[in-house]
Amino acid sequence: MKKTLSLTATIAILVVSSIGYANAGDVAKGKKVFNKCKACHTLIAGKHRIGPSLAGVFGRTAGSAKKYKFSKAMKKAGAGGLVWDEKTMAAYLIKPRKYIKGTKMTFAGLKKPVQIENLMAFLKEATK
Repeated sequence: MKKTLSLTATIAILVVSSIGYANAGDVAKGKKVFNKCKACHTLIAGKHRIGPSLAGVFGRTAGSAKKYKFSKAMKKAGAGGLVWDEKTMAAYLIKPRKYIKGTKMTFAGLKKPVQIENLMAFLKEATK
C-alpha cells in the first residue's frame, strides 16, 4: 500500500500543482461535477447513502464519519494519519481504488484536473 500511496500522492501533487488552487475553481461548475457524486454522497451532516455524508469532510480523519460503516482499508488509512483536505481529496478522486486499495468506493475517478479544481471549490463551500 505504501508504494502505491506514494506514487499516487506524487501524481496528486503534480495535478494539484498544475491546477493551482491559488486560482480557485468555479463553484457553479463544481456543483455540476458533484452530480457524479450525489447518487452516493449527501452534503447533509449525518445523512449517509451508499457513501458517507461529505458535510464537514475537510479536516476529518478518513474513515471516521459517525454512523457510517467504512471499509477496513479506509479505517486503516485514517488510523495511518490520512486527513481529508484539498490535496488528499484531489489525489483520492483521481483513482480512488488505487489511492486506497480495498476502499468500497467504486467510482473510477476524475480524469480532468479542471473538474477536480471545480469540485474542490464547490465542496469547500457546500461542506462547511
